[in-house]
Amino acid sequence: MGRPPCILTIAGSDSGGGAGIQADLKTIAMLGGYGASVITALTAQNTKMVTGIHAPSANFVAQQLRTVLDDIEVDAAKTGMLFSEPIIKSLAPILSRKKFPLVVDPVCVATSGAKLLKDDAVKAMVDMIFPYADLLTPNLPEAELFTGIKINDREDIFKAARLLLSMGPKAVLIKGGHSDSVAVTDWFVARDADPIPFMQQRVDTECTHGTGCTLSAAIATGLGQGLEVESAILHAQEYLHLALRAGYRIGEGGGPVNHLAPWIKEKARAGVLYELDSIGRRLVSMNGFRTLLPRSIANIVIALPYAGSIAEVAGFSGGIVGTRRGDVVVAGYPEFGASVYTASLLLAVRRLRPDANCAISLGLKPEVKKALDLANIQTVWIDRDRRPEYIKEEDGGLEEWGAFEGLKNHKTPEMIQAIGDSGGVGHEPMVRLFAEDASSLMSMLCRIIDCMGAEGACL
Repeated sequence: MGRPPCILTIAGSDSGGGAGIQADLKTIAMLGGYGASVITALTAQNTKMVTGIHAPSANFVAQQLRTVLDDIEVDAAKTGMLFSEPIIKSLAPILSRKKFPLVVDPVCVATSGAKLLKDDAVKAMVDMIFPYADLLTPNLPEAELFTGIKINDREDIFKAARLLLSMGPKAVLIKGGHSDSVAVTDWFVARDADPIPFMQQRVDTECTHGTGCTLSAAIATGLGQGLEVESAILHAQEYLHLALRAGYRIGEGGGPVNHLAPWIKEKARAGVLYELDSIGRRLVSMNGFRTLLPRSIANIVIALPYAGSIAEVAGFSGGIVGTRRGDVVVAGYPEFGASVYTASLLLAVRRLRPDANCAISLGLKPEVKKALDLANIQTVWIDRDRRPEYIKEEDGGLEEWGAFEGLKNHKTPEMIQAIGDSGGVGHEPMVRLFAEDASSLMSMLCRIIDCMGAEGACL
C-alpha cells in the first residue's frame, strides 16, 4: 500500500471531541487520508456549551504550520476556527506560498452558539485568508456576516456568492443546512460558471455537532486524493449524510455526527449475509410457510446499519419460491442488491421507522389476510388510486412511495408491522412484513401460520 495523502487541518480543538481538530482528524482518517494539524485555539466545551477559549500565541501557531510544511508533503488543507486577527496575520504569509488546494471553512459560531471568531478577525479573514481559498464553505449565517446580505431566497444566495467570489476565493459552497426546506441544498458557485445545486434529503436529528468541520475536512480529503472539486463535494456530502443518520448522543446536549459510520457498515456486511443464509435454511423447513408464498417470487431482506440504497440491503439472488409438491426453495445465495421491491419498501419504512431492519414478502391470499387480523399484525395499505403519475410501478417505485405514504399518514406508525398491496392488473396482491430483527420477523411468521389453522382459528 502506498503513502496516503496528507491532509492538514488548521483549526481549534474541541475538548468534547465532536467538532474542530478532533472531527477533522476522524474524518480524514475514515476517508483514507493521513491527518496533520495546526491548533489555533483550545476550547473547553462539551455537548451543551463552550465554557472557555485559550489561544496560543500567534507566533506559536505559525511555528506549527512552518514545522509541518518543512518536513511533510501536504496534499490538501483546510482551515476552521482561526479565532483572532493576530493568528490570521501570522498564517497568511505562509499560506500565500502554498502548493496544495485549500478549503476555508470560515467558522464564526459553534453549534452551541458560542462565538469562535473575534470581531476584529472578520475583516482579517476576508483580506488575508479568502484570497488563498480554492473553496470557501460558509453556512447561511456566515455568508450573511461576511457579505452583509440578508439571505431569504435563492437569488440572495447567488448575490452573496458573487460578492464572496469578489473577495478572492476561486469557488464558494454556500451550505443550506440552516434553511427551513425539506431538502438541504448546498450551492456551488465558481468564477464564470453557473451555480450548481448539491442536494441531500434533510436528516431529522439533533446530532449535528461538527457538521461543518466534517464536511470541509471531507472535501479537503477528496481534493488531496485527486478529485475535482465538484466530485469532492459530492463524496463529502454523502459521507456527512451517512454520519448524520448514524449520529448519537454522548451528553445532555446535541450529539456529534458518527464519523465511524462507513466502517460500521462495512464491518456488518459479512454478518448480514450469514444471518440471511441462516434464515433461508429455517424457512425451507418451517411447517406451513409454503402456504404464505405468492405465485410469483418472494424474498426476505436484511439491511446494513444506516442503509441508504438497495445496494446496502441483502436478499436472495433467486428469491424464494414454492413448488407444486409443496416444497419451499430458496434460490441463489445471499447478495446485496438482490431484491428490488422488498428492499425498496424496507428503505421507505426506515425513513420513518429507523428500527426496521428486515422484511419479507408474502402472497396476500384471503386466508393470509384473515390471519393477519387474527395475529393482531397491524397493516397499512398501499392506495394505488392515489399514486402520482410520476411514480412508476417497476423498480420498486410503487412500494417505496406506498409504504412511506401509508406510514406517514397513519396515526400510530410505530405500531405498524406490515404493508399490504391489494394488487392490480398484472400485479399479484402482496403483503410485506417488517421488523427490527430476524427473530421478531420469524415470530410474526409463526403467528400467522398458527392463525391459519382449521377454520382460521389460532392454534
